[in-house]
Amino acid sequence: QVELVESGGGLVQAGESLSVSCVASGIIYSIGVMGWYRRAPGKQRELVATITGGQSTEYADDVKGRFTISRDNGKNAVYLQMNSLKPEDTAVYYCYVDSVVTPRDRLRGVWGQGTLVTVSS
Repeated sequence: QVELVESGGGLVQAGESLSVSCVASGIIYSIGVMGWYRRAPGKQRELVATITGGQSTEYADDVKGRFTISRDNGKNAVYLQMNSLKPEDTAVYYCYVDSVVTPRDRLRGVWGQGTLVTVSS
């Protein structure tokens, strides 16, 4: 069984920085694309950033230049560094993995439980 365990998040003021982390627990052979999504109050979940095993990244337009996604393949971890935060970045941030290979399964579409980021004005 694979679980995505998130940490970080919290309350910050506009303009400040915050980071969130996600570690995939369990016996894992390989992980595909890792990423972060977010769901703001009253809105649908949206993509924030993704990163491949080869470290190729993609970002949503409204976070480009402010957020940085990274991963540590040895730790099965993905990180999101968020700078110059805005009140509109307030959301629950979810870690996502598109595929995970374990000794018993190839899992697809694994989500973390979410961590709340609140940016005050």
